[in-house]
Amino acid sequence: MSRSTKKGPYVDPKILEKIKKLKSGDQTVIKTWSRSSEISPEMVGFVFGVHNGKDFIEVRVSEDMVGHRLGEFSPTRKFIKHGGKMQRELEQKTKEQAPASTK
Repeated sequence: MSRSTKKGPYVDPKILEKIKKLKSGDQTVIKTWSRSSEISPEMVGFVFGVHNGKDFIEVRVSEDMVGHRLGEFSPTRKFIKHGGKMQRELEQKTKEQAPASTK
């Protein structure tokens, strides 16, 4: 649920302090656990290490990301693939057809 418009966007004050200490365009990774912080225009050009529950994922902020949350760019779940016996058979068929199509 989004915040009311009278409250304005939520940006963690610690993140803003870290940004003020760095020069614009600096490639130092700013580590943060604040996934709910909204990306503001001051953050453009910086690299954030957003925690996903296990490790930090580097997110390079661009102008398109303004208004989104930091957590949107650091997925917490890792999709491997749908599997099983049928999936292995399909993959085996595609591997066999790929060399035949190149010849």
